[in-house]
Formats: sequence, C-alpha cells, structure tokens
Amino acid sequence: MSNKLLSPHPHSVVLRSEFKMASSPAVLRASRLYQWSLKSSAQFLGSPQLKQVGQIIRVPARMAATLILEPAGRCCWDEPVRIAVRGLAPEQPVTLRASLRDEKGALFQAHARYRADTLGELDLERAPALGGSFVPGPFPGIVDMFGTGGGLLEYRASLLAGKGFAVMALAYYNYEDLPKTMETLHLEYFEEAVNYLLSHPEVKGPGVGLLGISKGGELCLSMASFLKGITAAVVINGSVANVGGTLHYKGETLPPVGVNRNRIKVTKDGYADIVDVLNSPLEGPDQKSFIPVERAESTFLFLVGQDDHNWKSEFYANEACKRLQAHGRRKPQIICYPETGHYIEPPYFPLCRASLHALVGSPIIWGGEPRAHAMAQVDAWKQLQTFFHKHLGGHEGTIPAKL
Repeated sequence: MSNKLLSPHPHSVVLRSEFKMASSPAVLRASRLYQWSLKSSAQFLGSPQLKQVGQIIRVPARMAATLILEPAGRCCWDEPVRIAVRGLAPEQPVTLRASLRDEKGALFQAHARYRADTLGELDLERAPALGGSFVPGPFPGIVDMFGTGGGLLEYRASLLAGKGFAVMALAYYNYEDLPKTMETLHLEYFEEAVNYLLSHPEVKGPGVGLLGISKGGELCLSMASFLKGITAAVVINGSVANVGGTLHYKGETLPPVGVNRNRIKVTKDGYADIVDVLNSPLEGPDQKSFIPVERAESTFLFLVGQDDHNWKSEFYANEACKRLQAHGRRKPQIICYPETGHYIEPPYFPLCRASLHALVGSPIIWGGEPRAHAMAQVDAWKQLQTFFHKHLGGHEGTIPAKL
C-alpha cells in the first residue's frame, strides 16, 4: 500500500473510506484474528456531462451515492467482503480511497479508479481497476518454491511482491491437477513457469530469479543447471543431490540419492532425527544424483542453517561451490547461520522445532535455537532481497551479514 496519493479525476466520484484496525497490517495478516470496521462518505466533484444512447445527461453536483459493505460493520480478515456503490451516473468514473492508521500513528493510504456500469452501479467483484496507487512496472521476476509438503504456499511471494518483485508462487505436486507424489518430476513444467514470467509484460528481463527452500532449493539448482533464462538463484537449505524422486528433462535423468532409514535416530522426545539418512552424492552410484551445477550460468546465494537436522545443508552448499569453481563458474555467496535450523522463514515467523515430514511419514526435528534462528531469519530476508535487487534489478548495494 502506497503513502503517495495522486489527484483524483476532475469529474469523478470520490469515496473516502477509513479503515480502523485493531493492529498493524503485518500482525493482521499473520494472525487472521483481528477485525476492522469501515466508515465512508461519497460526493461528486464537479458536474460531468455523460453520454448515454445519444443523450446528454447532466449530473447534479453532490448527488447522493451509497456505499455498500457486506458484511456490514465489522468482519474478520479471512471472510469475503463485498464492496459496491449505487446511485452513480451511468459509466461514471469513480475513485475509491482507503486509509488505515496503525497503533503507532503511521498512516497508510491507497486508491483505485473504476467506472460504473450503464445502470450507475459499481461492484468491485466484477469491475476491474483502471488504475490507482500502483507502482508501475516492469519488475524483476522471481519463481518461489517450497519443499516436500507440497501444495501452494503464497505468503513469502506476497511479501516479496511488496518489495518490488513480480513473484510466481509455484506448486509442483499435491495441488489441484498436479501429481499427488513427487516420485517423478519433469523440468519442462518448471521451464514453462520460467518462460511465462519472461514473456509477461510486467516482468523485467532478460532473466528471472529463483527462490527455494529445502526441496524447493534443490529444484532451484536443477532449474539453473538445465534451463535457460535464470539469472540469479537463492537456495535456502537445499540439497546438491536430487532427493525423493526421479527428475527428467529432455532425455536426461537424475535418479534420487540413496536413503538408509537405519541411520534414523530418535530424540529423547520421541522425534526422528534424519540428518544422516541420505547417502553421500560423492560416492558410488549416488554420484549420478549430483545436480550438474557446473552447467549453470546464474549467480547463486546459499543461505545455510548450521543446525539443520533435515539434511546436511552446509555440506551441500560447499560441494556446490567446489563444483562451480572447478569448472570456472562464478564463486557463489554462502552465508552460514549458527544455531539455525532447516526452516529459515521470513522475519518473525516462529521457530518450527519439529513437525510431520511428508516423505518420512513421522514427526522429525528441524533444528535451531529460538534466538539465533530468529536473528538469522531477519538477516537472511535482507540478504536475499539485496541479492535479487543487485542481480535482477541493477542495484549494487549489499547488506553485510550480521552473524
């Protein structure tokens, strides 16, 4: 939401709305528990002349317009809201404004321009926005992916979109018509996503960025190694070996690295510790699972939790670095965070100590100590934004690691 306000159309209805909220927008989005109320008023500015079926209709100034909000009064953030306006002139230009003052007194404002239908009604469920307080593009494009939990997760993409990026949150299994398992994945699917971003008029080329955590980070490495159009990739606790299923791309196949479940340990709390379960991709037949990162033409940033108990993220980052440099590629940036676990989320997300692992089928520990992990998340979030702005958006500034 922008603090900058543009002058409304000289012949438009201005609907001024004040949102009162119990907390800041960030807390609201995180908890989904807070409620808000809306007060509004409407007036005409000027006396526009509007044409309809060959007639000239003069609309008197300060004609009454009614703003409809359903549910009326107060509603929860997770409930659908209908906003409509009645009593307008046919095809009347309308500017809808919203403002919010948080508990610290900071004022947030936004507006959007619409046009009423031929009956003089405006329903935001049907009417497209014709402009408003939107930052003009094009923007650097990023494909955002998560791990073996599957499904579609959008919260990180939505946060990055607020930082000046065009972000595609990409599901790759266990969502709608996608495969229910990841036993077999085809990189052509991911290639289609990259090409879609590159062809979008609001995405700034010539390449896009990749962001992934866990299995999503591993897929970032595979995409950067096999696909064109990748300029920068951020890998958060990813593997340098293909894990969990077979990966295909145009006749080439990467088998999954071997697994030895006998290496599973059990903590005193009864959780599984799987950090040693995967075979080394440097030995024997498992070498075939090593992602050929030496083919990649992109720049890499590895964000590593040194207490990751899902797998050996620091080892994987270092091995990727060795392989890249051995083939004359640019040395990647590796930032290691002590006492930090597997799930490095955006800032202020709580530490997830343990949860169900989709592939293991039982709860496992993820690692991390609360204070160190929280500090790492704050720094990592700044680092990845700076990295993407530098390599996708032309900004040269960097933020030194604080840990």
